[in-house]
Amino acid sequence: MIKKLEKIILLVGLMGSGKTSVGKRLAKKLDLPFVDGDQEIEKAAGLSLIDVLKCFGVEEYRAGEERVMKRLLQGSPCILASGGGSFVAEQTRKLAKEHAITIWLKADIDTLYNRTAGRKHRPFLEGNDSHLKSKLETYIKEEYPYYSEADIIVETKEESVDNTVTRVISAIDSFLKNKKAG
Repeated sequence: MIKKLEKIILLVGLMGSGKTSVGKRLAKKLDLPFVDGDQEIEKAAGLSLIDVLKCFGVEEYRAGEERVMKRLLQGSPCILASGGGSFVAEQTRKLAKEHAITIWLKADIDTLYNRTAGRKHRPFLEGNDSHLKSKLETYIKEEYPYYSEADIIVETKEESVDNTVTRVISAIDSFLKNKKAG
């Protein structure tokens, strides 16, 4: 079982992959604080994610997200759930390699669709659910190549969050053992 971690555990993946729900329970199991990247962006901006996008546009939103991720990735060990697209930024991936163990919670299109349909708090999926699958497919095509750079890949599926957390802990344990052996 994992002893005290010296690094941040950064969870990456698309909206609906389970970063927040897995992250909160993982933090409890590993006795680490949980930090939600999206909430940190909202705190820094003093606005909701939707309002940041409406007021400043995608480019400024991403720039703010990069600044927040830079600060968080240089902080103390924690479980950090990144915003869906934050790992796409080269600076974020570089800092993550230096300061974190990165875990891609990889979900298939059906799992993502089932977890995001009807949710109104996801600014990058706003609009009619009839277009949701095509939006998700576009994000998969554009962002999965970046996520594949993560240290660990854990497939998320329709199972209890606790089962996913157990699989994530096992994957971290294996990663650390392999790193020590290598």
